[in-house]
Amino acid sequence: MKLAKLFLLILLVIILLRVSTIPLNASTPVIKGEIRVGVKNNSRPLAFLDESGELQGLEIDIAKNLAKELLQDETAVTFVPVTNQERLDALLNNQVDIVIARLTANAARSQLVNFSTYYYLDGTGVITKDPSINSIQDLSTARIAVLSGSDSIEIIRSRLPTAELVGVDSYQEAYELLEASEAIAFGADQSILTGWVQEYPEYRLIAQSLSGEPLAIAIPKGLQYVSLHNQINKAIAKWRDSGWLRERANYWGLP
Repeated sequence: MKLAKLFLLILLVIILLRVSTIPLNASTPVIKGEIRVGVKNNSRPLAFLDESGELQGLEIDIAKNLAKELLQDETAVTFVPVTNQERLDALLNNQVDIVIARLTANAARSQLVNFSTYYYLDGTGVITKDPSINSIQDLSTARIAVLSGSDSIEIIRSRLPTAELVGVDSYQEAYELLEASEAIAFGADQSILTGWVQEYPEYRLIAQSLSGEPLAIAIPKGLQYVSLHNQINKAIAKWRDSGWLRERANYWGLP
């Protein structure tokens, strides 16, 4: 009898050990209490610090509304500021649960993380303060500043092959070039240029977008995140159908 009890005890321990090593399944909740969101804090109007030091912008609105959808509390969110270089690392190192930080969904990044459906379609745009420029075609032979190494270079070159592209290393350098009349326009992401125009209203965004780049929420890979992924996609679809996403984009002045 004692041997039988000992055998059953050993068997029970083995079963418990095996269960503890089974991966979480797709229905296991991974967000409890609050959601940690990696965000930018210098990308007006997507996510930026206002005069009082509070985070504002479209992506901040999305994060709060997502907390409301997932946890029934829009304040149940912790914002973790990240730079462009830190966005994916923060997610892969479990410093955040998701990333909403002007992140374009593409094939290379999809090898590392999963992406939601897009919440905003960004693209390359051009700003100028020259009143004679009314369309992209008016820039066919112009000097246009572009960020060195950016995707905007090839996009603008394909549309304006005879334009002269001038590489700059920062937005500040682009501004100085424009103010010195050493370039007539500046090409970059439309979302960033929208913030530029809000800060420098003498500039204007030429309406025609030169490309389409989907901004999406980055989510970790793994079966345990399937439910979270589905919930996020469902929320984005709901916001799009209700018009909430478009209303918030309009509120922040995004095209």
